[in-house]
Amino acid sequence: DLYAEIFNKQRRNPNGCDIKATFHVSHKYTNYTAVQSMHRLGHEIASHSITHREGESFWSDATVDDWAQEMAGARLIIEKFANITDNSIVGLRAPYLRVGGNHQFTMMEEQGFLYDSSITAPLQNPPLWPYTLYFKMPHKCHGNLQNCPTRSLAVWEIVMNELDRREDPTVDEDLPGCAMVDSCSNILSGDQFYNFLTHNFYRHFDQNRAPLGLFFHAAWLKNNPEYLDAFLYWVDE
Repeated sequence: DLYAEIFNKQRRNPNGCDIKATFHVSHKYTNYTAVQSMHRLGHEIASHSITHREGESFWSDATVDDWAQEMAGARLIIEKFANITDNSIVGLRAPYLRVGGNHQFTMMEEQGFLYDSSITAPLQNPPLWPYTLYFKMPHKCHGNLQNCPTRSLAVWEIVMNELDRREDPTVDEDLPGCAMVDSCSNILSGDQFYNFLTHNFYRHFDQNRAPLGLFFHAAWLKNNPEYLDAFLYWVDE
């Protein structure tokens, strides 16, 4: 099992605690027994909608009620079927990373969600720390026809800093960044993936220690054992 291999209770942070992850859960095909198990082991569970409805424009244009039905509804389903009763589902990620503008974040205020993690920040040095939407976003609204919030909102943004996909920035030409690791299409080998992870870690650590978010779909690691081996070797270092 992929998660058992990654979270083997031998990999620990410097404070002695096991490494943890956040799982963004949508309803379709979800094994809620597995969700309950991951929560019991201390991982965070976040909302990712009920339907994961196709058509990116739906999410960009959805009403406050649409967002509430999808995200607060997903939270209710997870709490019921995974028996999560500690009110710990406080974050969400929009399907396809399609930000829903003021409607999405108004819903979050009304429904008691504390943070979103759907907004991508363009590749820049130094990278960004998470920020609140009380004030103007500290970067441009990045992405194709994205609908970013435009007013003050009492919500945190766990921003998705784009990763520098170059293996060696001293010799490689400039390339656009990628927010999801599995969207970095130039990664073709385990060694390349290891170099990519190391470069981005030091890019964050040496500049301002902004959190380095590594966002995957699990299938990317499961279907590419060479990448999984490189990832685990990197984590173990």
